[in-house]
Order: sequence, then C-alpha cells, then structure tokens
Amino acid sequence: MTGTPTISGSSGLQPRGLGERGGRPPGTRASRKKDPADVEQLAEHPVSLRRIAGLFRQHRFPLAVVTGIIVASSLIGLVTPFLIRRLIDSAIPQHNVSLLLELVGAMLIVTVVTQALGVVQTFLSTRIGQQVMHGLRTDLFTHLQRMSLGFFTRTRGGEVQSRLTNDVNAMQTVVTDSATSVATNITTAVGTAIAMVVLSWRLSLLSLLILPPAIWLTRRVARLRRTIQARAQRALADMQTQIEESLSISGVMLAKTVGSGPALSARFRETSSELTELELQSQMAGRWRMGTMAIVFAAIPALIYLAAGLPATGGGMSIGTLVAFTTLQAALFRPVLGVLNVGAEVVTSMALFSRVFEFLDLPVTIDDPEHPVPIDVATARGEVTLTGVRYRYDGADRNALDGIDLRLPAGAQVALVGATGSGKSTLAGLVSRLHDPASGSVAIDGVDLREMTLQDVASLVGVVSQETYLLHTTIRENLRYARPDATDAQIEAATRSAQVHDLIEALPDGYDTLVGARGYRFSGGEKQRIALARTILHDPRVLVLDEATSALDNATERAVQLALDEVSRGRTTLTIAHRLSTVRDADLIVVLDHGRIIERGTHESLLAAGGAYARLWDSQRRVGMPVG
Repeated sequence: MTGTPTISGSSGLQPRGLGERGGRPPGTRASRKKDPADVEQLAEHPVSLRRIAGLFRQHRFPLAVVTGIIVASSLIGLVTPFLIRRLIDSAIPQHNVSLLLELVGAMLIVTVVTQALGVVQTFLSTRIGQQVMHGLRTDLFTHLQRMSLGFFTRTRGGEVQSRLTNDVNAMQTVVTDSATSVATNITTAVGTAIAMVVLSWRLSLLSLLILPPAIWLTRRVARLRRTIQARAQRALADMQTQIEESLSISGVMLAKTVGSGPALSARFRETSSELTELELQSQMAGRWRMGTMAIVFAAIPALIYLAAGLPATGGGMSIGTLVAFTTLQAALFRPVLGVLNVGAEVVTSMALFSRVFEFLDLPVTIDDPEHPVPIDVATARGEVTLTGVRYRYDGADRNALDGIDLRLPAGAQVALVGATGSGKSTLAGLVSRLHDPASGSVAIDGVDLREMTLQDVASLVGVVSQETYLLHTTIRENLRYARPDATDAQIEAATRSAQVHDLIEALPDGYDTLVGARGYRFSGGEKQRIALARTILHDPRVLVLDEATSALDNATERAVQLALDEVSRGRTTLTIAHRLSTVRDADLIVVLDHGRIIERGTHESLLAAGGAYARLWDSQRRVGMPVG
C-alpha cells in the first residue's frame, strides 16, 4: 500500500476546479438558486411545457440522436476506471505486455470515441438550438413589426431590444448547453453511482456520508456569490446605460452644449468604482468557506484510503480497485451538483421562454382583415373620406377626435390647421392607418381602410413628418428603403423632383455617401428633401405632410416647400401646417379645435368670415411669422 498514494494521485483524485481563479471548487459556477425575478415572471405569465415542446416537434429525430449520444458517451466514459483497475492489478504486476497494450489501447479508444461523440452531439444540439432560436427570433421580430404605435410609445426601446436579442440568445444557451448538461449530469451521476457500488459497496456508503456536506458548502458559496453578482450586474447595466446615453451623438451634443461633461464623468467614475468594489467582493466572498471545502476535498481520498486499509471495511480490496473507485468518486461531485441545480435551471429557462412568449402573445390591434378587398394601387384615384370618426387614446379623459366628417377629393390639396392638441396629427395617423377609429370610418375610393391589407394601405398613403428618420447607410440605400427594386435612373428622377439631386452629386461619394447616425451629417432641410425623394419613389396616391417644414428656418422652408409642391402635384395631399403661409393656396383649409372641425373653406373665405382661422392668421402676422 505504500505506492498507492503516488498511483492514485496521478489518476485524478484531486477534484478539478480547485486551481481555478479564486480557488473556486468544482461545480460552484453552476450552483444556483431560483431568481425571484424569474419566479415572478412565471407567476405573471405562465408557460406550458407543451408549448415549449412544440418548438422542437420538427426536430424529434435529431433530438433522439442527441439523447442517445449523451447516454452512450456517459456510459462509455465509465469504462475507463475498470480498465485502470485491471491494468494495475494484472497487466503491470504480471508484466503482461500484450494485456498492457490492449488496456492502454482500449483507454485511448474510449477517449477518442467519447470525444468524437461529443463533437457530433455539439453539432446536432447547436444546430437544433440555432434553428429553434431562428424561428423564435424571426417570429418575434415579425410580430413586433405588426404592433401598433401605442405599444412602442408605452414600451421602452431597450426592453424590446433586450427580449429580441438578449433573451433569445440566452434561450439558445439553455437549449444547446443547459438541456444537454442536465441529461449528461443525470446519466453520469446514476452510472457513476452504480459503478462505485459494483466496485465496493462499503466505500460507496462512506462516499454518501461525505458528499452531502461538501455539496452544502459549495451551494452556500455559490448563493453568496450570486447575490453579489446580481448587484454587480445592476451596476454594469447602469454603466452601459450611461455610456449609451452620454456617448451617442445626441448625448455628446447635449453634454457639450450644457457643459455637463464633468458631472457625467463624475457619475461614471462613481459607477465604475462601485463595480470594482463588487467584483472584489465577489472574488473574496466566502473565502474561508472555500478553504474549508478544499480541506474536505483533500480529506475525501484520505478517508477512502483509510477505509480501504482497515480490515473491517477494506475487505481485501486490491490497489487497482481502490484507484478505480477513487477515480469514480472524484468524478461524481460535479454531475451530482448539476442534478441538484436542475430546479433553478428549469425556472430560469422557463422565465426566458415566458418573456419571449409574453411579447408573442400581445394582441395585434391593427391587422390585415380576414377577407381583404382587392385593391389595384395603379388605378386608385386617392379620394379620402372620413365619416363620423371618433378616436380616444388609452387613458385619455376625452376624445382626440369627435365626430369628424371630411372629404378629400382625388388630387385635392387639403390643409389641417389648429392649436397644439387640436387633433391634427391624430387625424393624419388615421388616414395612414397608424390608428383605427373607435367609431366611424376612414375610406379611400370608398373602401374602408380596415378592409384593405396593410400593404395596400402603405402603398396608397405616403407620410412625410417633421421628424425625418434616415438609416445609418448610404443615401442610395436610404432611398431604396421605400422601393427596393428602384433603378438608379428612378432614384435620380426622384431626387431631382425633391430638389436634392445637385446636393447629392456635389458630395465626394455622391449617392454612396453614408448619411451617418440618424442623418446627422445633413441639415434639417437636406434630410427632409431626401425623405421626400424616398416618398416619391414610394409613389403613393395620397400624401400626408405632418408639419414637414415646421422645424426649418425660413430660407430652408422655402426650398423644401418647392420640393413639396412638386411632390404633391397630382396627388391627394393632406397637409398639417403650423405656418399658415405654407397652406394659403390649398383647395380646402380645415380648422380643428379640441378634436372637432370648427371651420372649413379656402384661405380667402376663411379670412372673410373673421373666425378662428382669421384670428390665427392675424396672430402669426403680429409676431412676425411669414404669412405672405
């Protein structure tokens, strides 16, 4: 028995992981408890296992193959200790070279086979996980595209992005790693326990006495670290938010213009300092417990050796059997701990599915009708009719629009004017079906918008708003966003109509110029004309101009107005105007007040009537706003 420690020490008695950073014992990283946030998420939005299983229904065969590989790999891996026992007890003492070569060769074959099976398992499980996540990701993106504007106004943009990217990516880890890990741990733990009993039932009983306190200590340390890590994650999230807000183009401009740079730096320094302290606490948390655990792990083989050497418990055990047993015992801790963590893993996994399904289950309030009316966009006239329209925003105490009856003849230029909050933009949103009326109807060429497909509505109605949005790509691709199949000639014709072709041609890269984040490379008027060119490519029969020039200076407004006049020619145009000078030539001017039409007529007739429009005209003239 004098040589036993040397032989057994080389066969892996020391559990893996004690040499990792911070002396983390094996399994600590996987040890978990249920996150209260996950439990709360599941309580609010339960998820059925049947629904999750449905995601994998079309992958039944590869899943069965993966399960078979996991079981086979775990069982094959248990052969090695028995090969070691025979090698130590028979081949080496008897100098049996042929048997020695057979056993060594078998050990190598076991390693090669298990590794090869591991490669196949990783490939299949990753492919299944990626395919399932691809389906979920695209379904969620498509569903969110169909949500109404109200959803996006009441939901933080970061929350939408997090569920679409972070949660789905985390689910992929659950599918490819956690699920296979649970199956592997269960199979390995059961197989290892059986093999240990086969080798020595007496030493197996001793291991059962030692294992529980070791697992308890490991889980205590893991839970302590988890609490600190949760605080660290919150601090890291705060830091990321500060970076995103402070170092975006808008954030940098705001900081420079109000002189908040030093305050932002101090705030960032404070958050970074907190994160540093938490990381230190995380590494030092439970250090004395880990030291105790290291002693326990070192004592386990010593106690096994002691039991094997005593006549009452050893029972004439051979050295090979002892080494094989200690090898199995050292490998048992990790899968057992993994099995104990199944509950927390399941809650975490289910919470991730719950968060994604929660968004997928949101009702689509504005959707295609079951039996849409076929629309020939090419021959549409563009007559717009609003009949008895009422609309109220969620949570509002009064209607934003109340009893609107309005007809926009095909090709007519109609203007909406009125004070802020009078309902102008709401009415425009109904015409483009960004909202549906609570009662009444909005129709184009006699067909209610709710009876058309959303694609037909988008083809019929184009919108140019005050807040021009340009993508962070080239000018050419920004224009093709409205019409992907547009030729270069069509793009150039559109930019000429929008009075912006010469500006683009003067740029070093022309149409291949990057517009920059949110179009900050261009002035407001330049962005507006690029957006107009995009609308011209879209070629709608009805054009909605929602205060498209209100944020521009007088000179720029005149340039954009020329482009608007060109774009509006031959189209039914609904213009929401703040400056009355831009709509004085409209065929019809409609005055709104608190969601009701209080006046309608031409510029001259409304001035002659001396009502609300005339008073608004006079007030703009008195403050020097151009009206001529």
